[in-house]
Amino acid sequence: MSAKRATWDSERIEQMKRGFHAGLSCSQIAGEIGVTRNAVIGKMHRLGLTRPRDISAAQVEQRRAARLARPKTPRTSSPKTWLPKRLRLSIAAQHELLAVAFPAAQPRAEDIPILNGRGCTLLELGQEKCRWPISSPGAADFCFCGNEPVKGLPYCPGHARIAYRPAGRRSGGARA
Repeated sequence: MSAKRATWDSERIEQMKRGFHAGLSCSQIAGEIGVTRNAVIGKMHRLGLTRPRDISAAQVEQRRAARLARPKTPRTSSPKTWLPKRLRLSIAAQHELLAVAFPAAQPRAEDIPILNGRGCTLLELGQEKCRWPISSPGAADFCFCGNEPVKGLPYCPGHARIAYRPAGRRSGGARA
């Protein structure tokens, strides 16, 4: 199909009508006249061409029966080997396993104290200072913690335990 040729000239419409009356599907008509299936459906709708429901249902049933009657071809690739689903542990179970494996490696999160911060301003804040806000922004005494942060985190150990507590403890404040 050339770019200058109109999509629906009279010759193409006649070809579509002949295919429709011959009982061809919209995909078959589209393949013969060189347009998309959706273009054929749209043009048939605009022209008011519809098949009676009983004929349409019979055609659909014939196609389904033909598809089911086709012999199944064996797969050429090797069958997929079955792999069991990997056991997924909850966060709490993972923490318990780590606590058993490394009993004295980490103190409990509740045991980490929050030290009084050095109280640095936004201009003094850097990578080497805890970024936990103290007070409310805009207040006269607003500042940031300023203590030394945990490596790879923006907060000191005390504030990191508040910021990164497990999902089950997020609501309702700190528990003992």
